[in-house]
Amino acid sequence: MIFRIKMVIAAALLLPIYGGAGFAAEFTIDDIRVEGLRRISAGTVFNALPVAVGDRIDDARTGPIIRALFATDFFRDVSVDREGAVLVITVDERPSIAELNIEGNDDIPTEDLEKGLAEIGLAVGRVFVPSALDAVSQELERQYYSHGKYGVELTTDVVPLPRNRVNVNINIVEGRVARIRDINIVGNQVFDDAALLAQFELTTPNLISFVTNDDRYSKEKLSGDLENLHSFYLDRGYLDFNIVSTQVAITPNKDEMYITVNITEGNQYLVEAVQLSGDLIVDPQELVDLVTVRPGDVFSRNQLTQTSDLLSERLGVEGYAFANVNPIPDVDEENSLVSLTFFVDPGKRAYVRRINFSGNSKTQDEVLRREMRQMEGAWFSNEAVERSRVRLERLGFFEEVNVETPAVAGSSDQLDVNFSVTERSSGSISAGFGFGQDSGFLLNGSVVQENFLGTGKRLAVTLANNDFSDVYSISQTDPYWTKDGVSQTISLFARSTDAAEENLSEYDTDTIGLNVGFGIPINEFDSIGISFGLEQIDIGTNVFTPVEIASFVTKNGDSFNQVKASVSWSHDTRNRAIFADQGGMQSIRAEVATPLGDQEFFKLFYKRQQYWPISKKLTFMLNGTAGYGDGYGGTDELPFYENFFAGGFTSVRGFKANTLGPRTTSQIFIDDDPFGGSKLLVGQGELFFPVPFLRDPPKSMRLSAFFDAGNVFGPNEDFDLGDLRYSAGIAAVWISPFGALSVSFSSPFNDDEDDETESFQFNLGQSF
Repeated sequence: MIFRIKMVIAAALLLPIYGGAGFAAEFTIDDIRVEGLRRISAGTVFNALPVAVGDRIDDARTGPIIRALFATDFFRDVSVDREGAVLVITVDERPSIAELNIEGNDDIPTEDLEKGLAEIGLAVGRVFVPSALDAVSQELERQYYSHGKYGVELTTDVVPLPRNRVNVNINIVEGRVARIRDINIVGNQVFDDAALLAQFELTTPNLISFVTNDDRYSKEKLSGDLENLHSFYLDRGYLDFNIVSTQVAITPNKDEMYITVNITEGNQYLVEAVQLSGDLIVDPQELVDLVTVRPGDVFSRNQLTQTSDLLSERLGVEGYAFANVNPIPDVDEENSLVSLTFFVDPGKRAYVRRINFSGNSKTQDEVLRREMRQMEGAWFSNEAVERSRVRLERLGFFEEVNVETPAVAGSSDQLDVNFSVTERSSGSISAGFGFGQDSGFLLNGSVVQENFLGTGKRLAVTLANNDFSDVYSISQTDPYWTKDGVSQTISLFARSTDAAEENLSEYDTDTIGLNVGFGIPINEFDSIGISFGLEQIDIGTNVFTPVEIASFVTKNGDSFNQVKASVSWSHDTRNRAIFADQGGMQSIRAEVATPLGDQEFFKLFYKRQQYWPISKKLTFMLNGTAGYGDGYGGTDELPFYENFFAGGFTSVRGFKANTLGPRTTSQIFIDDDPFGGSKLLVGQGELFFPVPFLRDPPKSMRLSAFFDAGNVFGPNEDFDLGDLRYSAGIAAVWISPFGALSVSFSSPFNDDEDDETESFQFNLGQSF
């Protein structure tokens, strides 16, 4: 077939010389007829023809006609003839591809291979061009080389079918992955090989390479590693550092690769002087304080970039969104010194034309817009835009929030702020079960809508049952009860608790209550909370009830009405409410059971939590909680059912839930039980890190290493750090479709013989 095509093309090229078409004389084309078409439309042929009706044609113009039609790749044979004044073109179409079969590909999905082949013209339904098979081999080799398989072998087979069709079969023998056997750096004198190879993503085979694939050679990865190596030297003052050459060698069996990098380090440069120039706009001292480079420091490109970014951000706060800060080095090669000048060009002050939202198909624009701290028509402030983004993230309605600030076309001082959000499912109707190590089986049904009808309001109706309690509640929260951002929460609940099943003493309580609360923002980070509640509590006892509780019931009765009021203050700078990785939160709350009820007591709480990002993947957190309670007026001490408790997954891990602190008095046939206390002290230190071995770990999961400490103290005991209980271990939390799965492995220490310990603890099916 290929031979025939070549003969036809050769004939076409010779037509002008020999007049092979046999036109007796030049003539004017009255019509053009195309014969032999099956799938290709006549219009496609006419579009490719270099002649048209009305043109005059002779033997010399038949060659260009044939070449133009062959150039479309649609035909394998073309001939030109004449019938009177009609130009007759006869074509033989190439076959179409009926099936494209790929076999033997285990490492690369068929869909990915087909996509790459379609880009070079080989796909089902397209015209089959034999020369494309060479391009097929090159494309498939390219894809397999990128996966480290350099020994790949390809064979192709074309099977003719009726109706001018073909099947194209591609068989792949992938071969083994070529592993990096050695990476050799030549020319380094100041830094050893280990320090330099630590900058490389590529590495020789190790224990986890089968997961990370970091021992597979990739040209792109090597380029990135060489750039990392360059940055490593520039950040340590070696301005003359140079990568002289890079050699990559592969063994004859194409299973192993050797990489050699030749470098020259040069001299280390120090910073001689630093100055600012240009239009500084703001107080120069403010900008000077942001410069991280000082005379006498080792030159560092990273510090230059960091300083430029800080100066640009500071100007951005004043509305100069297009500010440009360029570090200009003056290099003294003889003395290995660098003088730095940061040239500041603020540009024009920028104004925000529009703030746009996208991706919020469920959530109303108003819900997003009321979180904005950047206003339309105002000066642009990168600080206000970033705060707006954080506030959107903290709503909990979105998995991800991104912001862009493109310049307005045709304007030198305007820009738009575009927020794009990815909504998460914020509502659920469920009936299900779970299991908690401390709570046993959980049976629950709930209707929860965190973003009710896209308004940002929260509505929840919950029916829950487990081994120690039954809970029925309905609540509504309006985060913008007033336009000023005052929130309101109303809740009605009924709760029955069997304390013995909660690792406590033998008694039970039935409680019904109503609570109304308000949150009043003071500024961007501070708020005050006020709430009022009514409760009715009934206490049930039996023959096994400890004497401490039985005596309380004898003295005060077994049914109480309580009127509670509380006031709180909180300061919250966390970037997220769940899985935060920077910022902190602290709060103080005072709760009082007023003389309007049967019991008079108060409880004080203090909580402090702080996150420090160590790197992009590591975050350290310190968390502390303290509590104190007592009676007043006609109540001698804090009622036992209001006691503080410690131990368990959310407190001091490694100790059984609620078991730390004072215990009841032992009696005949009755063991002592955890009783709680009027003082609480708990602290946690935790290092969070992503799931290892995964390139893109899920945002709904994180791991941690922790150290916990805490205990509960009775009314006649003082806080004693020597009596604190400690534990250390690792933990994991996954926000699954069924609720939060929390797991911890810990080793408790400084425990007493009466303490109840658990090294493994978990919960599934409860809210996070």
